[in-house]
This record gives sequence, C-alpha cells and structure tokens, in this order.
Amino acid sequence: MQEANKTVDCQGLSCPMPIVKTKRAITEIHPGQVLEVLATDPGSVADVQSWTRRTGHEYLGTVEDGPTFKHYIRRAALEQTEPDKKHPLTASHETLLAAMEQDVQLLDVREPLEYAAGHIPSAVSVPLGQIKNWITEHQHLAQQKIFVVCHSGNRSDTACKILHEHGFHRVFNVVEGMRKWTGPIQVPNGTHSGPASHSKES
Repeated sequence: MQEANKTVDCQGLSCPMPIVKTKRAITEIHPGQVLEVLATDPGSVADVQSWTRRTGHEYLGTVEDGPTFKHYIRRAALEQTEPDKKHPLTASHETLLAAMEQDVQLLDVREPLEYAAGHIPSAVSVPLGQIKNWITEHQHLAQQKIFVVCHSGNRSDTACKILHEHGFHRVFNVVEGMRKWTGPIQVPNGTHSGPASHSKES
C-alpha cells in the first residue's frame, strides 16, 4: 500500500465519527496525496468505500492489522469531486414504528456483528456490501415501500441511493439510525424494548 501523507486516528469510534473525521482530514492534504484512516469499527470498511464512491476521491484499499482497519484514500482534484448529496426520502423513528404495524420491508445494512448485537425484530440483515445481491434477488419488491436503517443514517443513505438507481423508488432512509432507537430490539437471548448497545463515540 502506498505511503500515506497524513494519518487520522479514528480507533474506538463508531459510525458516523470515522467519516466525520475523514471528511475534515481530506481537506488538509493536497490533491493526489494519500490519507490513512485508522479505525476499529468493522462498519468503517463499507463507510469509507461508499463515501469515496459518492464524493469522487479514490479508495486505494484497506489493510487489517489486528483489530485495526487501515483505510487508504487518495484525494481527488477539486474538479473531480462531487457534493455528498443525501437521499431525499427519509423517515423518523415514529414513522417507522407506525409502518411496522403493517407489512413493510425493513433492511438493516449494518455489519453482521452489529446486527447480531441488537436489531429491530422485523429487520432483515443486508450488509451494505451485499445490497446489490439483494436487489438482484428481490426485483419483485421494487414497487413496495422499503425502510433502510444502519447505525447513524450514513450507510443507509448510501443503500437508499443504490436501491433507487436500480428501480426501487419508494425507499426511505431512517436517518436517526439505531444509535437513537428506543423501540423494540431483538437481542441474542430474546426481545426487549430500549436502545441497542453501542461502541464508544465522541
């Protein structure tokens, strides 16, 4: 992997903080230079890949070093970057809770370990990196209303954009994510009400 010109330490932080710090750090290097992002959140792999894809910066790869993920990003020239636009259709927790009383599709695009630690009972686990496979297998659901959730609304925003590009036009990003969810949660030993446990944030 190419030597980095700058390193940003996001170890111990969970989504969305690695991307928040990455956005700030990328502005502190010159176009063509490389940023190294150190993170321990497994979800940071999909987060970094989707963020670079949306913004035009070049994702060079990730190296695993024990519990640490070392992500490498080459900064693009200003004329090559794009604004990080959000998916326009969003839903609050209240809207999702009301919709759950009906038969709606709810996709949880966090990593499997995050999902296993605690998820909304009706949610189907579809990690962001597998969303295109899910689309291929579920084209018959393209006209249905679909809600998408992740930890903080970032990965779910990316998933909604991908779904929309493939003909799913009734997809809603649950922007508050699981970090603020106070509804029912399925955990390994049963179901309870209350927020899922989260890793450290700042």
